[in-house]
Amino acid sequence: MRTPSLYSQDDPISAAMKPPPTETDAERNVRLMAEAEAKRVSDQIDEDLRQERERMKRKKGDVKLLLLGQAESGKSTLQKQFQLMYKPNSLDQERISWKTVIYFNVVHSLKHILNTLEAWDDTLDEDPIEDAESISQPKSRVNGIAQQPSPSASLMTASSMPSGLTSSPAWSNGSSHTLNVSREPGAVQISNLRRRLTPLMATDAPLADRLSGGITVSGSGKGSVYVRNGWQARTIENALGRRKLSHETEVKKSLESSYDSGQDILVQDVGRMLAAAKDDIKDLWSHPTVKGLIARRKLKLDEWSEFFLRHISRVAAPDYIPTTDDILHARIQTMGVAEHVFDVNIHGKSVSWHLFDVGGARGQRHSWVPYFDDANAIIFVAPVSAFDQYLEEDPRTNRIDDSLQLFTQICSNALLKSVHLVLFLNKTDLLKAKLETGLKVRKYITSFGERSNDYETVVQYFRAHFLQVHRRNNENRRVLYTHFTSVVDTKATQRIIGNVRDSIFRGYLQSAALV
Repeated sequence: MRTPSLYSQDDPISAAMKPPPTETDAERNVRLMAEAEAKRVSDQIDEDLRQERERMKRKKGDVKLLLLGQAESGKSTLQKQFQLMYKPNSLDQERISWKTVIYFNVVHSLKHILNTLEAWDDTLDEDPIEDAESISQPKSRVNGIAQQPSPSASLMTASSMPSGLTSSPAWSNGSSHTLNVSREPGAVQISNLRRRLTPLMATDAPLADRLSGGITVSGSGKGSVYVRNGWQARTIENALGRRKLSHETEVKKSLESSYDSGQDILVQDVGRMLAAAKDDIKDLWSHPTVKGLIARRKLKLDEWSEFFLRHISRVAAPDYIPTTDDILHARIQTMGVAEHVFDVNIHGKSVSWHLFDVGGARGQRHSWVPYFDDANAIIFVAPVSAFDQYLEEDPRTNRIDDSLQLFTQICSNALLKSVHLVLFLNKTDLLKAKLETGLKVRKYITSFGERSNDYETVVQYFRAHFLQVHRRNNENRRVLYTHFTSVVDTKATQRIIGNVRDSIFRGYLQSAALV
């Protein structure tokens, strides 16, 4: 059978496309231009498809690494360590934008201290220091009675392992406190400090809006500030009052120069206020009532709060630029999933690593699932220092229990059965510090029983529970690599990252049938 040519009279499509005999020269030119544009678009689509096939072919050799764990476990700090190790210039480019975060951390910490002092009438009760074993969850006072959650009955035991956690929802009463009516000298001092620091406290909300762009996240913590990937550039855009920057180079220039040129008025104002209030902040931080409330565990501060308050003289300096250590300690909560790409050279072979840092709050964990499908490796970060802490989203749930439940879900997920799994038992430095103050694990996790309260016993106890979860959900006999970490310690963490890199790369070669 004869195949019709393009302009064959037997081909109805050709007949339909054939120009009418009455076509004028002007109509012909328009038609030819339209055909040329259609061909250009078609050729561009073909080229895009070709490039996408090439990218997919190259991407087959990439490593996809997920950082998973609950909020405030240290995932974003670990991501910064990867960035510092494999892409240090990028950290330098965004260094100045961390100034906003650190100022917010300082102001927010001071606001928390002053609010707690106000709840206790700016005085320190004359009762003896609370037993270090007592619950440390921040208490709400109702008719003079302190309310607090009861300790977790146990970690995940053999009977409760499949179904999740054991965390008692019951509430128990603490000791009652009588508010002092008279104003003691210490209370007068704090009142004066509060009055002088009030203008600085008023910058808390504007700094939060600068970082988040006004975005709030429901169901993921009370009063927390969340940022999306690329917040560094958007912080500058918001400061400049611009909706969008046209090119990435312009973003980088803005990051490097906006503060120096005085374009971010808010951050400049906060810097001047911090410099002026530096001595008042020192007096508040060293005040006996503040120290007493901390000792009695009526005032709880996060590690980053204490870090920046200890270094307030440097942070409040007019020429302050965040150091790498400052950036590692700075706290800002991630919303959604942020991808970071690093070229990792090992044994002469360069491999692109796609590291995904995900939001760990309960309301954001649903966003993890789409990234499970083709993941090569997971680093699960669990903060072992959090045995005396409770979820911000659910004050009845012990954070260690929540980590174990989350780890169970990861280990049992069918999409992740063959994924290389690394466990970071993180914040060991804070665990040691808590145990040295006499804090008893058994008061928060009763299944700990009468075991010795020393660091080695405690950390091995937690490790055993995570290993038990893995054994019960390990049909493919996957090896679990476990590390005790403090991810703010750069030298130790980068040494561990090197070990993790080697183990992941061996798994990568095996999966690619290259060894």
